Amino acid sequence: MIEVRNVNKSFEDKRVLKDVCLTFEEGKQNMIIGQSGSGKTVLLKCLVGLFEPDEGSILYGGRDFTAMEKSARKLIRTEIGMLFQGSALFDSMTVMDNVMFPLQMFSKMTLNEQIDRANFCIDRVGLTEAHNKLPSEISGGMQKRAAIARAISLNPKYLFCDEPNSGLDPKTGVKIDNLIEEITQEYNITTVINTHDMNSVVEHGDNISYIYEGNVWWQGGKDTFLGNENPELQDFIYSTEILKRIKPIS
Repeated sequence: MIEVRNVNKSFEDKRVLKDVCLTFEEGKQNMIIGQSGSGKTVLLKCLVGLFEPDEGSILYGGRDFTAMEKSARKLIRTEIGMLFQGSALFDSMTVMDNVMFPLQMFSKMTLNEQIDRANFCIDRVGLTEAHNKLPSEISGGMQKRAAIARAISLNPKYLFCDEPNSGLDPKTGVKIDNLIEEITQEYNITTVINTHDMNSVVEHGDNISYIYEGNVWWQGGKDTFLGNENPELQDFIYSTEILKRIKPIS
């Protein structure tokens, strides 16, 4: 579980996060949604340590990440997997080498153990025939799968995904969503997903947090998401063309 307690973050005179309090549940897909500029990306970067909150605390399993020294933070970072929006694979490295990279950097495995783990992760995401291919030789969807394999290579407790189906066609996007859900449940990972895709939220959002102008404006699950009575969230949801068709009649 990840707890966010009264986190504030400003850049110069602009306050971006305002007393944010959230709990991201273990073994669940925790979605962060909000308009561009609402603060959700800044929140995600605070969670993984790319930004330092001005005030407040972020706790991983009761451990205060914000109060730790660098050496202690490094241990928690080995428990974190990150799926970047653009996959962020190394262009000059094969899929196998990309997946092995964090194992070489952060694990104490022998070379044979690293190879076995990388092979397992690549096969787990359905890329059995792509081990020795470069990113440029595989499709965008396959690149996302390779990035997921790399993100889970260290067997993380926490998985962060930034717009995981961005740039993918709808069918491939659904496959990526399903794969993340499977991995979350299979390994009991605390997964945090920053997304604009309302269809992903409706289908997979176990725990949904709507950020509005730097505040936590609404929280709930997918069962209450579409029928919520929050006017700002209603406006945000039904600005998505596909969901306009299923907006409840008031």
